[in-house]
This record gives sequence, structure tokens and C-alpha cells, in this order.
Amino acid sequence: MSAPVPDRTEPGAVRAVAAVDLGATSGRVMIGRVGDGVLELEQVARFPNGPVKREDGWHWDIDQLWVHVRAGLAEALRREPSIESVGIDAWAVDYGLLGEDGDLLAEPFHYRDERTARGVDAVHAVVPFEELYHRNGLQFLPFNTVYQYAVDAQLAEAQTSLLIPDLLAERLTGRRVAERTNASTTGLLDVRTGEWDQALAEALGIPSRVLPPLIDPGQAIGNTSAEFAGVPVIAVGSHDTASAVVAVPMSTPNAAYISCGTWGLVGLELRAPITTDAARAANFTNEGGVDGRVRFLHNVTGLWLLSETVRAWSDRDGADVDLPALLRAASAEPSPRRVFDADDASLAAPGDMPARIAALLGTPQPEVAGRAAFARIIVESIADAFARAVRTAGDLAGREVDVIHLVGGGALNVLLCQATADRAGVPVLAGPVEATAAGNVLVQARALGAFGADASLEDLRARVAIAFPPRRFEPHS
Repeated sequence: MSAPVPDRTEPGAVRAVAAVDLGATSGRVMIGRVGDGVLELEQVARFPNGPVKREDGWHWDIDQLWVHVRAGLAEALRREPSIESVGIDAWAVDYGLLGEDGDLLAEPFHYRDERTARGVDAVHAVVPFEELYHRNGLQFLPFNTVYQYAVDAQLAEAQTSLLIPDLLAERLTGRRVAERTNASTTGLLDVRTGEWDQALAEALGIPSRVLPPLIDPGQAIGNTSAEFAGVPVIAVGSHDTASAVVAVPMSTPNAAYISCGTWGLVGLELRAPITTDAARAANFTNEGGVDGRVRFLHNVTGLWLLSETVRAWSDRDGADVDLPALLRAASAEPSPRRVFDADDASLAAPGDMPARIAALLGTPQPEVAGRAAFARIIVESIADAFARAVRTAGDLAGREVDVIHLVGGGALNVLLCQATADRAGVPVLAGPVEATAAGNVLVQARALGAFGADASLEDLRARVAIAFPPRRFEPHS
């Protein structure tokens, strides 16, 4: 068990921390400053991230990502030498395998690689999905870590497996641990105890040695080298959605949230998991949150549908498509009579997104002049999926959702926010945009003693609501 981080400054002082926030399309390093009446974020580095095609499939370029993270942290410390700690959050399920020498056996696979389809059948042949859901509480996603392990030939020679944020923390500190909120996405964590389900791992032939010790948000992982001033790395909600939910300024007890970026994570915060047959049939997941909360949610394909469409058009045109101009034009288009299922399996992999969406709609691909209307259909389809997921979450939990908090990059998309309010029939409160980084910073600051020993999650959220007042979208008829 890691020791608590010592409080080295007077109460009320402004504290500075560094937040490494990695998404599936980009990453950034932020300086967070927290004190009495102060919650500020300063971006010091932003860099691209995405899948790279190798001979054996889609991977993450982890070495290039590490270069960017190191450079970003160096710049953060140059600008703010008083930084007291570092926290890392990233996407879920993907991992790197370390051998006996501590080196990576291979580049981490990307969750959209086609290999995972084979893993589904292999796992369910041993443990039917009904039993799996009862044990781990996770919605069916064909790329969950447990399915990836089932087809990973190098697992048998690995000494440990580290999820992406834990892998980067290991490079900073030398310690190999698994932060609990992200570990909950692997499919190997017991949904009720929050501990590794060793019996499940054994049944599936997963060596227990590859599952590292679990730690909670707020615990110190270890200290960095002199290159980064020896500051501690503090575990945060290392699943980026767990950090984002920390910074959702829940305005009512029945509020729902949408953490919207590449994916839209739509759901409720609960005190206990829901693993009923109805929840399983609705494909809702129970993932770990900060302070032992449960993120009861459904993964909806988010703005990736729009970004992949724009990328395809840009490749076709030989020039970048102006996304803000496209969305302004889309807002002037009438609401479409038809939408498509944003969760359709045909939309899961990288490729020609406009052609796939057109096939679902039964229409030809749009010419340049028709792209605004097509973009409107994409945004309305995402909003429709969000609204359906909110209603289902409320039904399953016995709550009447009265407001939706939409945080993350999607909070900047006015068309999406209004369409979600219209289709859900409840107000949408948009912001903060940098919810993930804010949650990362707040958990670090609390661990450093910035808010006193008894600061609750609700105390942290009250600070978010003041620092980043949300924009309100009322539903139209």
C-alpha cells in the first residue's frame, strides 16, 4: 500500500500540479493551480495521438507518446518549478506487456484492431457472457482487455501487464501498479469487491502474475527521477472518464452525465453496481469511480464519427475541411427526418466513414454541396443515441433524470448540445470542456492536502461549478 502524500505547504496556499491527459486522438500536459477561490488550468503541450498500422495490425506508438509526455512535463516544470506532483489519465482497456527485463514485448495493440473479435468467442466458450456480466458488471465491448488477453500470444511470456496510464507511470517511477478505476475496465475486476477476480483469470488461462497490485486514486505511486525534480506521481482516476466525472458539477441528485469526445460515455453516478438482467440486456456497464463510486454508463460512439468523416473528406479534397464552418452550416440545415444508429457495428473501425454512414441511411454519399446536411445527420444521430442512453439509465436505476451535464470537447459543439437537449427533453448544462484535466488536478490537489482532510467529491465539484460555469441549453418542443 502506498503512503499518503505529505502536505508540505500552509492551508490556503495555491498548489501547482501537472496533469497528463491522453485521449484516443490527442494528448496534452496541463499545469493545474488550486487554492482558495482558485482552479486554473494552463495547457503547456498538446500533441497528436492515434492508431498506427503495422504488419500485424493496429497499434499505439507508445515510444512517440512517451517522447511527447516527457517533453510536456519538462515544459511544465520549466514554467512552474513549484509543481508538487504529476497525475496521468488515459483511455481504457489497452495495455503493454513487460518481459523479465522490464522492456515492452511489443507495441500495445489498439482497441480497434480486428484481432479482438476472436477473443470474444474464446472467452465466452469458457465463461458465458451472462456469468461474466454478473462477475465484472461490464457491458459487452469486443475490445475489453479480457478479450484482448485471450488472443495475445505473448501473454504467457509476460511478467506483468500495465494499462496505458500505469505503463507511463512505471516509466516515470519504476513502480508497477494498476489504478483501480481503469482496472475496472479490464473485465477481470470483481464488480462488488473491487479486487482482481483471480478465479476468473485462472479459468481463462490468464497468469495471475500479470495482474499488478491495485491502488486507489489519491495514493502516491512513487517519485520521478531527477529529470522531473523527483516529484511524486499520484494516482488519479486514471481512466479518463473517471477523472472527467470528478469534474462534473452535478446540479441535482438525478443528474446524468455525458463525457463527450471520441466516445460519449453516458450515464449516472451510483453508490452500488446494477447487474440485473435488464442492465445486461441494455448493455450498461459498471465501472469504478473515484471514492468508490460506480460509473453506471453506456459507451456511445461519439464525435469520432464526425472526425472520421471530416478526415475522409479532407483526404478526398487534398485539403483540410474547416470543421467550425461545417458545423455552422449544419446548424442552418433543417433537423433531419431520419437518423442512423451511432452504435452500429459497421462504424467501429477506421476507414471510409461517409460511405458507411450513407449505406446505413440508404443514400448516396453527399457531394461537397451536401456535406452540411450530412454533418447535421451525424450530429443528430449522436444526440439521439445520447438521449436514448440517458432514458435507459434512468429507467434501470429508478431515477427520473432532470438534467444532463455534458463535459469534454463535445461541450463546445453547440449543435450537439442543443440536439441532445431536444431529443432528451431535459436541459443540457455544457462544460467544463477540460473536465478530465480538471478532475485529474483536483484529485492530486486533495491528496496534497489542498482542501483539508475531509474534502468530499461534492466539495471538489462545487469548486468546478464556480470556476467553470456551464452553458445551459433548454429543450425545444
